[in-house]
Amino acid sequence: MYRAEVRIGLKKGVADPEGANTHKTLKLLGFEDIREVHTVKLFTLDVDTDSEAAAKDEVERACRRLLANPVIHDYQVTLQKA
Repeated sequence: MYRAEVRIGLKKGVADPEGANTHKTLKLLGFEDIREVHTVKLFTLDVDTDSEAAAKDEVERACRRLLANPVIHDYQVTLQKA
């Protein structure tokens, strides 16, 4: 069994309205030193295989088919034996 963490964020240049609104609110609350806020999604997937290569392949396929939109998202996958 492997546990994968998939971190999905917007590509550079893609508008992040949630991050912008959070940044604006933080400024209003007095957090003047925070310069930018970026939102990301974090998925944790448990993959039932003994092969690290098979687990990585399965997670990559899930990212390409559902979890990430390649037009607007970048993603990073980390795996560890569970």
